[in-house]
Amino acid sequence: MKKFFATVLALTMALSLAACGAKEEAPAASAPAASAPAASAPAASAPAEEGITTVTEGKLTVATSPDFAPYEFYAIDENGNPQLAGFDMALAQYIADYLGLELEVIPMDFDGTILELQNKNVDLSMAGYSPDPDRAEAMDFSDIYISGGQSFVCLDSTADKFPELAAANNPDFTIGAQIGSIQADLAKENTPDADIIEMAKVTDIIAELITGKMDGAFIETMVAESYEKNYPELCVVLEVPYEAEGSVVGVYKGNEALLKGVNEAIAAALSDGSMSDFVAEANELASGNIHEGLLEG
Repeated sequence: MKKFFATVLALTMALSLAACGAKEEAPAASAPAASAPAASAPAASAPAEEGITTVTEGKLTVATSPDFAPYEFYAIDENGNPQLAGFDMALAQYIADYLGLELEVIPMDFDGTILELQNKNVDLSMAGYSPDPDRAEAMDFSDIYISGGQSFVCLDSTADKFPELAAANNPDFTIGAQIGSIQADLAKENTPDADIIEMAKVTDIIAELITGKMDGAFIETMVAESYEKNYPELCVVLEVPYEAEGSVVGVYKGNEALLKGVNEAIAAALSDGSMSDFVAEANELASGNIHEGLLEG
């Protein structure tokens, strides 16, 4: 644990994200973070909830894996500077403002976001989580804040090989998914006979697809569509059946007051239209100059 914090001190960054601002993606390993642009405070604000305790007094510490546009990524500004963006990051700022706390975001690999929350080193994790029952021992789930789906992605030139999902279940095919993700479970469930390769970053999976080293991959639908816009050679070819469609915030397990406050903030962001604004801006930023994965240096 001490070793982890020594590492993340170099990566830790205080975000000032706007209630109406979207954020950028970050690489998925230990790397320094970039500060996000400031924006206006949430339309609906509330004093800090009574009884809420956090890892660091006065701060809301959030783990994220910024290789998952439009959820979280780095947007590159006109001066070439990376800034954390994505609708998860905008919602994180909204929640912090709603609870009267300062936001601190720590970028890391996806599987690390689960581990650090389970170890209670952070208050929240936001990385496009589905409320998978297998994660219930590591975290409490917030209410769903956005509905989504799962997709199978391949090259546009090979889309005719996959008229249905069953066609991907072939030992001659190499299929990708992110380590520790719902998509990895879906790959094992739907393509058990294929050569399944799990990678730490979605960006690495995309690179393997584009270079022909993978035949297909399981990727969350909005993320897949974002990559499809930026890489015309990709094709979101099939919808993947999945019962628990939607994303939740992972909350420090047993912190009932914090969970209650997070759910109240989510309800406010949905009712006042902020969440729709966050998604629209994140999608716009994700179609521009972005960086996915942890920053180096």
